[in-house]
Amino acid sequence: MAFKNPFQLKTGSSPLLRESILTNQDNLGDVIGTERMTVSGTINRSLILGFILVLTSCISYIMPNAIFMWVGVIGGLICVITAAFKTQWSPILAPLYVAFEGLFVGTVSFMYASMFNGIVFQAVSLTMAVFFLMLFLYKSGIIKVNNTFRSVIIGATGAIALVYIVTMILGFFNVQVPFIYGNGLFGIGFSVLVVGIAAFNLMLDFDFFDKGESAGLPKYMEWYAAMGLWVTLIWLYLEMLRLLSKLSSRD
Repeated sequence: MAFKNPFQLKTGSSPLLRESILTNQDNLGDVIGTERMTVSGTINRSLILGFILVLTSCISYIMPNAIFMWVGVIGGLICVITAAFKTQWSPILAPLYVAFEGLFVGTVSFMYASMFNGIVFQAVSLTMAVFFLMLFLYKSGIIKVNNTFRSVIIGATGAIALVYIVTMILGFFNVQVPFIYGNGLFGIGFSVLVVGIAAFNLMLDFDFFDKGESAGLPKYMEWYAAMGLWVTLIWLYLEMLRLLSKLSSRD
């Protein structure tokens, strides 16, 4: 039987990078005399958040504990929801989010690694490879982020989130959905589809970086955008783990 990810709750795309933010007067505000968001600044914030994430992930991986997992889940969820309504708190919420998520990701990674040798390295490598591939496709203009593309990806992401929510609720009543989480062709195909949708969400994040700079958003939005990028990357990594576990369990 394929390994079923017990952490379905944490699969989802970035809910932060909403198009309306670019035209929301509360976010644009009066930027006269204040610094504005830049792509380079957002990249720097993303690197800082990545360092924090790796640090807390290593801690929970070396010392795995169920408490770390649930603290990460609950803490990360609170940070994301709060940031969606209080973007100006992002300089505080973003580091807290990745710190919490690091505890969660490290624990999950340990659980997968205990069952599938080398799976964490493979998942990290594939996640980074997909990240740079999507960045190349975006920067080269091979794939353009327009309204149609954005609508399709957001719609697909919402559909996947709905599937996960429904299966999670059914799980409370001991109703399993093996054709999604199993290691059969349908289950593997479903995971490949989800990985693809998560990957295309990265392009929405890149697009927000550029449009945020063009719109002259306040400086704190760099943390907001960087946080959104890591929401997507963490989702992609978890889906990579799930896909690789399905493939490994077929051997």
